Amino acid sequence: MAKTSNSEKAVKPNVFMRIGLFIKQIVDELRKVVTPTAKELFFWSLAVFIFVLLLMALVTGMDFGLGKLVLWVFG
Repeated sequence: MAKTSNSEKAVKPNVFMRIGLFIKQIVDELRKVVTPTAKELFFWSLAVFIFVLLLMALVTGMDFGLGKLVLWVFG
């Protein structure tokens, strides 16, 4: 087993320095955020709404179909 010297260990900053660095990184990332235009927001919202409706229709159809299948098999 190889011995590791103390000089090879990375010095960890104290907890307050790490919290400060974390908050600084958050602020830096938030500066990169771009707000969508009204047109983009409308179309993305419309896409999500249509996708949700399609999934609702799929789940409803599966529920109805499997319910009928169970009644046909057992009833």
